Amino acid sequence: MCQNGAMQESFVISPQSALLTPEARGLAALVQALRHGGALHLSQAAGPLAMDGPPMLFCETSGSSGAPKVIRRRPESWQRSFEVTAGLFGLGPAARYACFGDLGHSLTLYALLEAFHLGADVAALAGMRPRAQAQYLATGRISVIYATPTQLRLLLRGAATAGIAEFPALRHIFCGGGALDSALQGQLRARFETADLRVFFGASETSFITMSEAGTPAGSVGRAYPGVDLRIDAPAGETGEIWVASPYLFDGYASGAAADTRRAGRWLSIGEMGYLDAAGHLFLRGRKSRMVTVADHNVFPEEIEAVVAGQPGVSACAVVPRPDAARGHRMIAFVQGTAPEAALRAACRAVLPPQAVPQRFIRIDALPLLPAGKPNLAALARRAEA
Repeated sequence: MCQNGAMQESFVISPQSALLTPEARGLAALVQALRHGGALHLSQAAGPLAMDGPPMLFCETSGSSGAPKVIRRRPESWQRSFEVTAGLFGLGPAARYACFGDLGHSLTLYALLEAFHLGADVAALAGMRPRAQAQYLATGRISVIYATPTQLRLLLRGAATAGIAEFPALRHIFCGGGALDSALQGQLRARFETADLRVFFGASETSFITMSEAGTPAGSVGRAYPGVDLRIDAPAGETGEIWVASPYLFDGYASGAAADTRRAGRWLSIGEMGYLDAAGHLFLRGRKSRMVTVADHNVFPEEIEAVVAGQPGVSACAVVPRPDAARGHRMIAFVQGTAPEAALRAACRAVLPPQAVPQRFIRIDALPLLPAGKPNLAALARRAEA
């Protein structure tokens, strides 16, 4: 860990850190690039590459519809949150980290760099079957994991297949990169009884924005992470665009652009919509770019996905809108699982406005995923038209 909270010009590997899976794809190249000490470029296709020039991190976003964009950030912007998280949860050289995605995914990269910064040991489990991942967590005495909801759902399935009931060393689960429905939260807490489950909201451009805590209301992603200022230009309880100011923000895009991403002085928006309650808990509605109108009502596909994914017999769900001459759009839900359509339609009608109830439910063996583990919405939209 950096002494006295001092930030380094470049990312570092503590001599106390051990590579628990040195053969993992790209991990040795990442270590070599970090030791180079200059700029670091992470690509989902090419893996980690060392570059000449001042210390800077270049990594790809994980958007669910468009082509990946390359973001640029200073090492200090992540190092500050490494120190904050370590202080909040008592993390240090005694911890043993595991992550599940490719190194080109910013969540995986963040977890690895945090572990190296703190002197913790690291296991990269991408490419393993879920059963093998669960077995490694249990036998490798892993204490900290960073994962997306999709990765955690697969991990639960792997643990059940392997017949592993206990993970006594696991202490912390940090979940980001998508909505974690209440049903999955309950399953995680039942299986990983010794672990503190924290849901966080953030993005490649912002890093941490909020994090849940004990007492966070159902459906909320928590309150502002330390050092983060949140602003929604709407009265409490009403939906508006989420603006963020913090020392963790990225510098800008090195390639590509995003119409949703805007700056206004020290504030940054990535196009997420939501609302705050009186206690400062943030509730997400969805991306402004995914919001559509159905019969003159605003509909967020993410809210439909959360309802469907929380039903018994559903392991995953993704919703795409298609044009409709009469109503503006119609909603198509792709469902991975065995739940009957009638039950899903009834569940949606019970909690969603009529305009948000999907017109069609399409059963699918497995959702197509991007390298980051998020649903490939573009592929699903094409399938909806087939």
